[in-house]
Amino acid sequence: MSSSAIFILDLKGKVIIARNYRGDIDMSVIDRFMPLLMEKEEEGMVTPVLVHPEVTFVFIKHTNIYLVSSCRTNVNVTLVLSFLYKCIEVFNEYFKDVEEESVRDNFVVIYELLDEMMDFGFPQTTESRILQEYITQEGHKLENAPRPPMAVTNAVSWRSEGIKYRKNEVFLDVIESVNMLASANGTVLQSEIVGVVKMRVYLTGMPELRLGLNDKVLFEGSGRGKSKSVELEDVKFHQCVRLSRFDNDRTISFIPPDGSFELMSYRLNTVVKPLIWIETSVERHSHSRVEYMIKAKSQFKRRSTANNVEVIIPVPSDADSPKFKTSIGSVRYTPEQSAFVWTIKSFPGGKEYLLSAHFSLPSVVSEESEGRPPIKVKFEIPYFTTSGIQVRYLKIIEKSGYQALPWVRYITQNGEYQMRMK
Repeated sequence: MSSSAIFILDLKGKVIIARNYRGDIDMSVIDRFMPLLMEKEEEGMVTPVLVHPEVTFVFIKHTNIYLVSSCRTNVNVTLVLSFLYKCIEVFNEYFKDVEEESVRDNFVVIYELLDEMMDFGFPQTTESRILQEYITQEGHKLENAPRPPMAVTNAVSWRSEGIKYRKNEVFLDVIESVNMLASANGTVLQSEIVGVVKMRVYLTGMPELRLGLNDKVLFEGSGRGKSKSVELEDVKFHQCVRLSRFDNDRTISFIPPDGSFELMSYRLNTVVKPLIWIETSVERHSHSRVEYMIKAKSQFKRRSTANNVEVIIPVPSDADSPKFKTSIGSVRYTPEQSAFVWTIKSFPGGKEYLLSAHFSLPSVVSEESEGRPPIKVKFEIPYFTTSGIQVRYLKIIEKSGYQALPWVRYITQNGEYQMRMK
């Protein structure tokens, strides 16, 4: 059981929307929410779960509203939080910006959505594409309510029946973001890889897809050892994936939603060799000028190329009169960021490039008192993954036996990618 009632409140605690699902809770209990929240804020102990002797509140804050679930029984908090975030996602699909004004303007459709998304405290249909088939902005004005699509009563609630395409295609993108913090002498202080597998599916009927990765657990279980395998952590799947099948034999088997969706996400805590390394030499002439010598080095394989590389180098906030000289790319001074940005459209692997910069400084302020923010690097490397994850196969099974074209693409990009300066 997840929720007895759902409330949407403004920042003062005034109720905008209230929906009671089970009738075992007095709707006036919401009056206890704001005093309890303010008490926890004063103590500096605010959590997404507030416990009162009479009721438990689970809530999220979004823009200028609170979305609150209340229940008298012991609830699955992660389930409730997932449902609340899913509500925000669905509301976004209907009226884009979810805030107090839009909630008040669309209260009729919100009540209809809440009625369909949860029944007697249990989450039901939460896929916006399915909901949009029979709940529209004008739906409450219709004399005869349209019949719910089959997907609502099927086991596969995220895909409708009767989908047809002239050309059957599947596009799969493996996108990895590298988070890294390195010291000025080259030591990696923190690093991790955050990956997502995104899909665009244009397939006829009700196909089953099976995706195989070079998963370390699967490889060791089949006696293939650790070679070219990846140990995935914190794996999260779309609801379409059969988790029992994955637990048994690590096969990712699913009937996909139609169109675009995120199939899974994962994380790897591993020491990452910096893909693009920046060396800086800074010569400071007190109260007059500062000179920078920057070397950018790509430390990935020569057959790969980083696109749209941006190196953001911080400078003192009072720097002016910039002068730049570089062997490649373009440089611009961004005083609003107190930095200059070196842009390289195409950066092949195994290359080094140089940049020199000169700034004048007023004679009244010393930059030493400001501290030195880290250098930030932005990039995107197609056809490359840092972790070495690989799609071993992508099978498409459909009873009519049609042929479909699967397309797989790999991309590595920056996350929080920073290097400290000397």
